Amino acid sequence: MHFKIMFFIFVGLAVFGCKQPVPKYIYNDGIIHGAPYHIVYKSPAGEDFHAEIDTLLKNLNMIFSTYEKESTISKINRNEEVELDSVFTKAFKQSVKIAELSGGAFDITCGPLVNGWGFGPEERKKMTPEKIDSLLQITGFQKVKLEEGLIIKENPNMKLNMNAIGDGLFCDRVAQLIEQKKCTDYLVEIGGEVVAKGKNEMGNIWTIGINKPVDENTFVNNEIVAKIQIENKSMATSGNYRNFYIEDGKKYAHTIDPKTGYPVEHSLLSATVLADDCTSADGFATAFMVLGIENSIELSKTLPGFEVYFIYADSTGNNQIYMSEGFKSFLKE
Repeated sequence: MHFKIMFFIFVGLAVFGCKQPVPKYIYNDGIIHGAPYHIVYKSPAGEDFHAEIDTLLKNLNMIFSTYEKESTISKINRNEEVELDSVFTKAFKQSVKIAELSGGAFDITCGPLVNGWGFGPEERKKMTPEKIDSLLQITGFQKVKLEEGLIIKENPNMKLNMNAIGDGLFCDRVAQLIEQKKCTDYLVEIGGEVVAKGKNEMGNIWTIGINKPVDENTFVNNEIVAKIQIENKSMATSGNYRNFYIEDGKKYAHTIDPKTGYPVEHSLLSATVLADDCTSADGFATAFMVLGIENSIELSKTLPGFEVYFIYADSTGNNQIYMSEGFKSFLKE
């Protein structure tokens, strides 16, 4: 009898002492390179991975941020010897591919032009035609190569800037980390770029809004022009309606045309891109903003696996929409 009682006690301890992990949706928020991030994931055991995510983002910042003096890219720009890891080399190769496919509309050698116009870490310069012409001499993705683990420049004054794919790349890397933690339902949003997989806490496909382009840089406007539902997709949006300044009554936007050296001036107000990875979506969203509406529509039709949603101004100044046929299936009614 005594043995039976002890047996039941031990069995009870085994059953009640070994609780199964409970999946839980975890919400992480923060700031990286001045941009807010919002990350949601269904953690299989209810663990919070925010500390690891934050460390990853800071490490990425020390590779790609031109505002960090000791970052990999800053050392490259100063022509210092630096060991290039696989993260940087992959991003460089992907940047070159986007540049080639976009006919140079996307170009990571725009650093000096970006800085000159006041959208980089350096003080804004007086951009005369002569100054712009001199900076164009050190611009062009064909003038920089990756050879045997080293960045080779035609001119030592060339400077790289990967900010145009930064948020998308960071999203991809965080998504990889979350997947390594066996999370199958998550959303990663950094600076407006998104990677989404599975479903949200309510069991629904993730719904993302596309903002109405309005000329204000306070981030107060949140008017939504469209809602889309994405699952196992990435989304990036680029526009000139927030990052700009006005000087002598003229607006100067942050998107610089690598061929002319000037901030773009055309009717395309916003470019949203859906793709399988966020780095590519981010890069092509920037390229489209350089190309303008007609050239962007033409290029988008040559890119398999990409869907686009463009907002542009017509001849009367009213906003119009162009979307690829495949994009329509993502719209939430």
